[in-house]
Amino acid sequence: MEHNDSLFAAAALEAPDDLARALALPAAAGHFDELHGRTLDKALAASGQSQSQTQQSLQLAGAALPPPIPDASVPAPAFAGLAPEWTRFFNFLGGDGFDDLNHRTANLQRQIRDNGVTYNVYADANGPQRPWSLDLFPLILSTQDWAQIATGVRQRARLLEHIMADVYGPQQLLALGLLPAALVQGHPGYLRAMHGVLPAGGTFLHITAFDLARGPDGRWWVVSQRTQAPSGLGYLLENRLAISRLFPEAFRELKVQRLAASYKALVDGMKAASPAQACGEESRIVLLTPGPYNETYFEHAYLARYLGLTLVEGSDLLVRDDKLYLKTLQGLEPVHGLLKRLDDEFLDPLELRSDSTLGVPGLLQAIRAGNVLVANAPGSAFLESSALLGFLPALSRHLLDQPLALPSLATWWCGEQAALQSVLPRLKDCVIKGTYPESGIESVIAQTLSRRELDEWAGRLVRRGEDYTVQAYLPLSQTPTWQGQRIAPRSTMLRVFAVSDGAGSWQVLPGGLARLAGPNDKIASMQQGGSSADVWAPAEASAPASTGRTASPAVSSDFAPLSPSGAEPGAAPRVMARTLHKPPVTSRAAENLFWLGRYTERTENAIRMAQLTLQSLNGEDQSSRPLLAWLSELAVKNGLVLDSVPPATQSRRVFERSLIASLADTENAASVGYSLRAIKGAASAVRERLSQEQWHVIMRAETDFFRRCEAFSGPEHPASQALEYSSVEALAALESASGFLAAMTGAQTDRMSRDDGWRLLSTGRHIERLNTLASALILGFETGAVYDEGGFGAMLSLFDSTITFHAQYQQQRNVPALLDLLVLDRDNPRSLGWVTQTLRGRLARLAENTVGAPQPVPDLTPTLPDPGSWLLDDLCTPAPGAPDEEPYARLLAQLEQCCNAAFELSDTLSRRYFSHVAPDEHSLGA
Repeated sequence: MEHNDSLFAAAALEAPDDLARALALPAAAGHFDELHGRTLDKALAASGQSQSQTQQSLQLAGAALPPPIPDASVPAPAFAGLAPEWTRFFNFLGGDGFDDLNHRTANLQRQIRDNGVTYNVYADANGPQRPWSLDLFPLILSTQDWAQIATGVRQRARLLEHIMADVYGPQQLLALGLLPAALVQGHPGYLRAMHGVLPAGGTFLHITAFDLARGPDGRWWVVSQRTQAPSGLGYLLENRLAISRLFPEAFRELKVQRLAASYKALVDGMKAASPAQACGEESRIVLLTPGPYNETYFEHAYLARYLGLTLVEGSDLLVRDDKLYLKTLQGLEPVHGLLKRLDDEFLDPLELRSDSTLGVPGLLQAIRAGNVLVANAPGSAFLESSALLGFLPALSRHLLDQPLALPSLATWWCGEQAALQSVLPRLKDCVIKGTYPESGIESVIAQTLSRRELDEWAGRLVRRGEDYTVQAYLPLSQTPTWQGQRIAPRSTMLRVFAVSDGAGSWQVLPGGLARLAGPNDKIASMQQGGSSADVWAPAEASAPASTGRTASPAVSSDFAPLSPSGAEPGAAPRVMARTLHKPPVTSRAAENLFWLGRYTERTENAIRMAQLTLQSLNGEDQSSRPLLAWLSELAVKNGLVLDSVPPATQSRRVFERSLIASLADTENAASVGYSLRAIKGAASAVRERLSQEQWHVIMRAETDFFRRCEAFSGPEHPASQALEYSSVEALAALESASGFLAAMTGAQTDRMSRDDGWRLLSTGRHIERLNTLASALILGFETGAVYDEGGFGAMLSLFDSTITFHAQYQQQRNVPALLDLLVLDRDNPRSLGWVTQTLRGRLARLAENTVGAPQPVPDLTPTLPDPGSWLLDDLCTPAPGAPDEEPYARLLAQLEQCCNAAFELSDTLSRRYFSHVAPDEHSLGA
């Protein structure tokens, strides 16, 4: 680890907390220092009187104000010590202490990368996906801080629920003037279609999130709130798992509260409130995602896997008879609850945005009918308006008969003339925000504006005041972060979540998600390159830390012994068996698994063909014209080179250069790079079904292959001219990719549950293998390569059967022996007989599992030829009337049947399992 030797040497004998203080850079003047637990007292005293008149002039009835902004010109005094929580944290770093922090940082970054934790950034020049940014140190809250936050957040969640119930019910708040109609009915997030609708279970909000900031006086202030689809629950959990593993002693000694119980409460609360409970049915809850291109898709898949919910997209669902159904391989299955991760406007193209392809047509009608619970209920977007914060103090007194326990940052909606006139003279000390989301107004810190720009903004506020909201500027508190040699402060915002665990009952997730600003930034934003930190909320000293698990009796309630009336005393108790339900396989997931299997097999075949071609073009058989003709036809047919490239029989060097140049081409050729990227695309759509290790292999395979190909990718890389079109380097890249593909195959074979989704994945692989090998064998006979010594060996290599052939037939080079192994041998997984036999077994099992479904899938095995009827004598005997030059006409006909069966089977599976369209269902035009 690189560090300042003199600094560490001077501090070698100091206690860990003293060393931390020596390494810590001071927080900026005017910002609360989380590490030391205080702000610059002298600065506050010096600036308090100078700004008192400003504070009084900005005071509005019922509006909470932050403390005065300290004078940054006052020097920062040295602090005597660290906050108690941070002292305990550093004293429990472990044996290696600070010397190990850089190593832990590297481990953290590797863990984030290996787990595939990403945050998608639209229009990012470096690609849409980038690794999630997580700082090494957590944000540690005191028990007093957390008690205040939890109480305030719980109260605010209740308040927002009451506001929703009134706005979509009697609307008394509007009638009394406590809430301006323009902020409700004028907000695009207010859905008139939901007015008068009481959601299933009677609860509008199930998840709420609040963004908090600590002011210079140490108090926490609410800056904003999120109710549509609050993001962060998945990243929060990943942060906790990563950081707690790096600091296990500190985590244990600080008695940090666990998170799992809150997640369980959310799911249990949704199930208890779903309409299925009223009918005595088992509730099915699904998680609705916009898809892999959403910025927070990682946490959608992560949450679905952690919560045990089926991850679905809008295309997986449909509404019939005012009920919501999930399209599965077994037909339509009812859905009773929806944990949505997309904004309301995209939910239903029939009643909301007609151009939305993310939602479900008719969903609002199913909600109005009370047949599906949605968390949160559509129509909560108006609660997210920053302007609403200024009205919450009065609303709390009216609805809850109590003041807000957690104050809001002073907020003025400029649609009110009095508020506008009050805030204009002191606009310089505020932040300007948009009132409505469609305005597209980014937050502007007025302190950063020139005098001319400030005047221009004042003019906009006067002309269109209702579009703007002004909020008092609050210097964010600064939390310590490890920067390799120093402990440097970073401005931070805290997002805290509350989840409903029953009607009118709320549970606050202990901890939260901290967002850190960059070194010179005033705004903490992940989109703008910020980072995140775990949040530790220690339990009270008198209470044990929550384990995240409900206390379990010796016998679970599901297995509790029953004592029915009339049972004899002393009789053996009866045990109720738990009914286990396999999770459904959605049609979309099944289709992506099917193509994941196909692209995995296709990539393996492409790698093997490319290796075989490059080795043959530079080996002892490079003069064999039948071999070169076969390889050329094979490469063109499988998209390894363009059909305009001269074959190897005409220009061996040009053909080789074209093959190498196309290896990483993802636009003009369906080569190895294209297929690897297709694997990642299909896998990302079913990520919740894949283990972290499997996903990691897929990501590494693509990254490693394209990195290696940069060395020989052509003249656009002049620094690597020496390696341009190098077959040695190309073979090395292919060899590495082959190792990754072997790991993928192993994961698909041995680490996935044998449900119908896996059967379709396996079916996809075998369809691809059947078509590829059968067509390769056909080309071998058409080009004469099968009769050539070099071609004979190459064909065995393509079928990965060289060792087996030599073991069974020694050095024979006759066609019947070749056909016996590559066509008939049903113990050889690369033979056509084994492939068709396995395919028939997979299809038969799929057909069995659809018995009783609304649209049963017929037995598709007759589509495939039966390998049990194949005989070597028949395949080697000329067909009656066939010319002498076609002694294997029967074989070729059988091979053609295999290729046709593969195409027909793929189309039939797509119609029946993925699109649910029968062959005789047609659309008739006028």
